[in-house]
Parts: sequence; C-alpha cells; structure tokens
Amino acid sequence: MVMTMVDLIGKTPLIQLKGNVNGLAPVYAKLEMYNPFGMKDRVAKQIILEAKRSGILKEGAPIIESSSGTLALGVALVGSYLGHEVHIITDPRIDSLTHTKLKALGATIHVVEKMGPTGGWQQARLNALYEMLEQHPDAFWPKQYENPQNPLAYHELADSVVDEIGNVDIVVGAVGSGGSLCGTAGRLKELNPDLKVVAVDAAGSSIFFQEDKPKRLQGGLGNSLQPKNVNYSIIDEVHWLNDEEAFNWTIELSRHEKIFAGNSSGSVYAVANWLSSHVDPSMKILCVFPDRGDRYYTTIYQEAFFTEHRLTPYSLNDQPEEVATIQNTEKWSYLNFKQWKCSNEEAVIY
Repeated sequence: MVMTMVDLIGKTPLIQLKGNVNGLAPVYAKLEMYNPFGMKDRVAKQIILEAKRSGILKEGAPIIESSSGTLALGVALVGSYLGHEVHIITDPRIDSLTHTKLKALGATIHVVEKMGPTGGWQQARLNALYEMLEQHPDAFWPKQYENPQNPLAYHELADSVVDEIGNVDIVVGAVGSGGSLCGTAGRLKELNPDLKVVAVDAAGSSIFFQEDKPKRLQGGLGNSLQPKNVNYSIIDEVHWLNDEEAFNWTIELSRHEKIFAGNSSGSVYAVANWLSSHVDPSMKILCVFPDRGDRYYTTIYQEAFFTEHRLTPYSLNDQPEEVATIQNTEKWSYLNFKQWKCSNEEAVIY
C-alpha cells in the first residue's frame, strides 16, 4: 500500500540487542528514531488528527507549541502537511540541525532569550507561548505535557511489540513529558499486570522530585517541571544518570550495538543493559530508543565537547548505586520508587 508521510509515522522496527557478556535476559529495542523525524512524530500525529476530528483544531488555524527537540519536528511535519501554519517556541539549547529541519519544513521558530527565576527553560517557553496565544486566539496548542493523547499515541507501539514477541516483563524508557513511557507501560500493563516499569531520568531533573539543575547538559529527557502526563502510579523504579554517564553510554550504544542515537537512548540502553544481568533469564526486557544521533554529532560524539565540559570520555559506569529515598544524585543511582511511594503518598502527584 502506498503511504503518505503521515501514514509512515509509527512503522518502526523492533530488534533484539546483542547485550553484554554477563547479560541473562534478552533485551529488545523499539527503534522509534526511525520515524521520519523521531519518536514524537507519534505524539504529533495522534494529537493533531484527534484535534481535527473533534473540531478543536479548525481548518487552516495556526498550531503553536513549546519544544526544544523532536516534538517540534513532529508538529511541523504533521501540522504543515495538513495545511496549518506552525509556530515553534524554543530556547537557545536547540541544536542547529533541528533548527535547520524546522525551517525546511516551513515552521516559524521563536527563540526565548532567557530563563525566568523559576521553572527553567520550560517555563520561559510557556510564558512566551501564553503571549502568542493571546495574539492568535484561534490557534491550537497541542499541550504535550498534559494532553492525554500524548500517552495514548503509544498504545499502538505497545500492541505492535506484543504482536511480535508476546508479553513484556520489564519496560525501560526515558521520561521527559511522560507520554512515551507511561503510555507504552499503561497499555503493556493491561496485557501483563505483573509488568515492571523502569523510568530513566537525568540527574538534576525535577520530574522525580530532585532539585532542578537547568544547566544540565542532557537533552530529550528530564524536565524542570512535573508534567501531568507522568503517571507516577505505574512506575516501579527510577534511575538517574549524570551527563558524563549518559553520554558515554550513548557512545557505547553506537560502538557495541551499531545504533547511532541520542543521549535519551544511551541512558535507556545503560539501564536495560544492567537489568539484563540482574533478572531471571526468562524475562523479556523492552527498551524504547527515541532519538537519532544526528543532532548530537557536533557535541557528545566529539572529544572536544567532553574536554570543554570537563567530562571524562570512554568512562563507563556500570555499577549504579541504590538509594533508599529521593535525594539529589551526582552519579548513576536508582530507587525502588514503588516502595518509596508507599511511605510518601502525600508527595506524589497523580
């Protein structure tokens, strides 16, 4: 069947990783970077098509969204393909490749100049977005951080995985807006109530109640806010990796598995790789790789970048430290989040 560019979204491969010599359980990777522009093409497609179907997005109305990465590309692809003017509000962290792609797709790009006193770059972008919505009252805002269509977009991903390998025992995913992991895990949990859900975050991200460090170098995962699409109730374990660890594991993913990806994928790979040596060999581990390495080719794939930021290249930490409670972490640490939730219910947003 001949497809359009919008139809192509979601037709991504599932592979089994080589894994490490000590790995026991098989690790499968859903290569979401093989969507036209990345994983969040799924989200853009789901949100925009549903908004048009329901009448929220009027014919020819502009679309305005806040993004510094792959969602911007998905919105530009789907929105402009369907005849809508697309405005992307971003910040100085946007890489030149993404900026170039957005321009080529016909999006109008608005770069905020500085962070406010709270909320990091995400809040600064949202403030600019609110101002633009006042100027364009007919505009549609996809609201990736809270729109329920974001996690719903990943039900199709979960179903396709189960069709290929059967029920999954452990799912590992990076968390930014919360949509991909929580949407995939929510659907997989309907099929296997014993599913273990492992979230991967950046050290210095406030998603799981650490102190926010807006100057962290990792992109694509982590957040300065607690997005409404993070379903804390289904998450069993959280891992935090620092910049050096995330970047080195990204390079290892390319070297060992031949997958040229971004640091979200690299961090997920590190955790899934470690888990494979610590669980029953009969268990099936699924990890979701969201991002290609293209936008990082001048940064984390260059030794000069490591030198500039005083990071040690080729240093693989494969021994995460277990912590008993939420605390600011400086190196790869993990927490039994399910257990922590039981004694800290008042601290968790559902």
